[in-house]
Amino acid sequence: MVLTGWHSFNSEQVEHGEAQLSLWSYFGQGHIWEALFENWESEFLQMAAYVVLTAYLVQRGSAESKDPDQHETVDEEPRDADLRHDVPWPVRKGGLVLKLYEHSLAIAFALLFLGSLVGHALGGAAAYNDDLRAHGEAAVSTWQYATGSQFWFESFQNWQSEFLAVFAIVVLSIFLREKGSSESKPVAAPHATTGTA
Repeated sequence: MVLTGWHSFNSEQVEHGEAQLSLWSYFGQGHIWEALFENWESEFLQMAAYVVLTAYLVQRGSAESKDPDQHETVDEEPRDADLRHDVPWPVRKGGLVLKLYEHSLAIAFALLFLGSLVGHALGGAAAYNDDLRAHGEAAVSTWQYATGSQFWFESFQNWQSEFLAVFAIVVLSIFLREKGSSESKPVAAPHATTGTA
């Protein structure tokens, strides 16, 4: 991505009659950071949503869903765990620490998403301002960029593809199989079987 982005950036520089940059100098441009964080943003949003939604929603027949007719080990109450066994320290500690730990995967993905959103805004504003200046226009603030249509167009074009992919695997895994994949039900499992069992 870095090498192709650098070549793409330098091609645009040549088209505009501007100097090409070294690879090292390219890392100082918003072009690379906007592209990088824009993609990370959508990935982390997808994973945060996936983790949270699969905890609460069920799609009967999907390999990606919990089975509503069976007890799932992921739903076991950690406060009832045998503390004599090897359990994570937040389970031993209890209280607020345990409450946060119970949702730590979603929290981590949400924080990664927010960090990527900020990185996208900062890198995108820098790239957008470079383009504005190249056309003799005044630069905008990061806030103006982040509340403008360009930023949200960049975000939504990635978000929709991520959610489409998740929707596709949830629905397609009802009827289709991939032998050996942990994302598929067993090949001989009935379509109504929910989960990987």
